[in-house]
Amino acid sequence: MADYDAEGLITAWAFDGEGGARRIGWPEILARQAPPGGFVWVHLQLTENRPQRWLMEESGIDISVAESLVAEETRPRCALLEHGAFLNLRGINLMPYSLPDEMHSIRFWVEPRRIISVRKRQLSAVMDFEEAIGRGRAPRTPGEFIADISMRLVDRMDIVIHALAEQADELEEQVLSASLSNLSGKVSELRRVAIILRRYIAPQREALNHFSIEDADWLVARDRNRLREAADRVTRFAEELDSVRDRAAVIYDQMVERRAEQMNRSMLILAVVTVVFAPLTLISGLLGMNVGGIPGADDQSGFWAVTIVLLAIGGGLASLFRWMRWI
Repeated sequence: MADYDAEGLITAWAFDGEGGARRIGWPEILARQAPPGGFVWVHLQLTENRPQRWLMEESGIDISVAESLVAEETRPRCALLEHGAFLNLRGINLMPYSLPDEMHSIRFWVEPRRIISVRKRQLSAVMDFEEAIGRGRAPRTPGEFIADISMRLVDRMDIVIHALAEQADELEEQVLSASLSNLSGKVSELRRVAIILRRYIAPQREALNHFSIEDADWLVARDRNRLREAADRVTRFAEELDSVRDRAAVIYDQMVERRAEQMNRSMLILAVVTVVFAPLTLISGLLGMNVGGIPGADDQSGFWAVTIVLLAIGGGLASLFRWMRWI
């Protein structure tokens, strides 16, 4: 069941700037009056086939910013404007039935007295953030708000990327013992997920760094340091994903080498068998011709004599190949 109204409102909070917060509704939002020394947060759902009338027409923000907030496909970025800052971030969803490579966007328009955020799908980081507000752990400034959200998004990235690194460790241990058919799909999936996450995580580092240099009173030194810390962690995640991707490529190369080695081994055994049986087949074929003059045709022990000779030849060839280390 949808948790938003016809205008897409999910939740809205008024922060007093002292660590306190309370929920508000449309009357307070439309009044566009923040508490003295505080700010307001309006969180909206991007609804398909529905006009975001309040956001586009009544929110008072620039139309280009509003269009960026409701854009369908966006990558992490930051744009610093005269009256505020636009920030688009992506987070890994840890909700049930979510895939590890699903990174959903959340967009922010940040003003000194108001923050407007727009989501397309639920993010567990934002839900946890709102629960923390309900427990009395509310941000005091818009800068602290963005820093807290950013750190929560980064924390969830850490969980998934750590799991990918552990999966790469397991595959490296299994590549020499497990069946190649069982590992091929796992290696391909690991590499695919690492590439997808890397594509979104790398721009997020630049977005956070760009936002941290915003010259605004509501972004204090502590908030800038937390944003830079989040950006540094994102940088480490991007490097870790590069490592996972490269390790997956190495594992795949090892699988190819092992498969080629198995194929060469099979071909060598087939070649040895062919070489051993080729002279035996030739001799038995000559002795089996239905013509006169076959040696030993009238000898009662001729069959056993030929059998012993063939066995001797076969054993000699096998010993020769073993001495040459072919088998």
